[in-house]
Amino acid sequence: MGYVIATANMKGGVGKTTLTVNLATCLAKNHGKRVLVLDLDSQISATLSLMSPLDFAKRRKQRLTFRYLIDEVVNPEPNAKLTIQEIIQSQVCNLPGLDLLPGDIDLYDEFVVSEMLHQQAVALGEQDFETIWNRFERVLINNILKSVRQDYDFILLDCAPGYNLLTRSALAGSDFYILPAKPEPLSVVGIQLLERRIAQLKDSHGNETKIDIKMLGIVFSMSNANLLTGRYYKQVMHRVVEDFGVEKICKTQIPVDVNVAKAVDSFMPVVLNAPQSAGSKAFFQLTQELLQKL
Repeated sequence: MGYVIATANMKGGVGKTTLTVNLATCLAKNHGKRVLVLDLDSQISATLSLMSPLDFAKRRKQRLTFRYLIDEVVNPEPNAKLTIQEIIQSQVCNLPGLDLLPGDIDLYDEFVVSEMLHQQAVALGEQDFETIWNRFERVLINNILKSVRQDYDFILLDCAPGYNLLTRSALAGSDFYILPAKPEPLSVVGIQLLERRIAQLKDSHGNETKIDIKMLGIVFSMSNANLLTGRYYKQVMHRVVEDFGVEKICKTQIPVDVNVAKAVDSFMPVVLNAPQSAGSKAFFQLTQELLQKL
């Protein structure tokens, strides 16, 4: 089985999706890996970074999104018509080895999930609803991906900001996580909050099925070209080194590059849209660095 890697930060706007899709593309294009991107954010940024809104709308109308697979878990139909293999869009951006499991703007209804788990608790005579909930979040993403894990070298999970059910389930089912961040105080708070949440996640599940996710690295992207010499940058980097150690900070940083933003308008990653740009070269280098860490 390949590696399952989540990209997550409690704070939004830190370059999480850009990192996910470009890392996935580099792995497929430059290293010949079979890669699946799973979009777990209802903003569907990863999906629209790899396919046009028109193509997404067609797939959503046919229920060819991750929402269908969650529905099958929460409210299973006796004769399910679609498998995960049929929902996965293969060779996105015409790149062999790069596949996408599209997200959805409406991934799940938390009330319906709670109702389903309550019914399970009653049926099992389980008094502790938290135990039922923890068990569900631990296996949700894992079980959905189980039948395709052997088909990929890497499965990259693009998590939503914050700490919802799907993010917790993604972290519980991953081997590693990458923390994208910006060298700004609030971004560091997002790192610290996620670290606490992951520690709580491991504690809440105990030894029933040990959660053994490890940090692969913290990846900084520059939001301002002047940050490298700024006072805030030095303060932030000092705090991160103190908290996590210098070995957890990736040496490759993603520079300010207008081509990264322009690539979004083309519905493809910058490493395909502008391969000679500074941003693309940084993603190529970062991919090599993360592979060495693995």
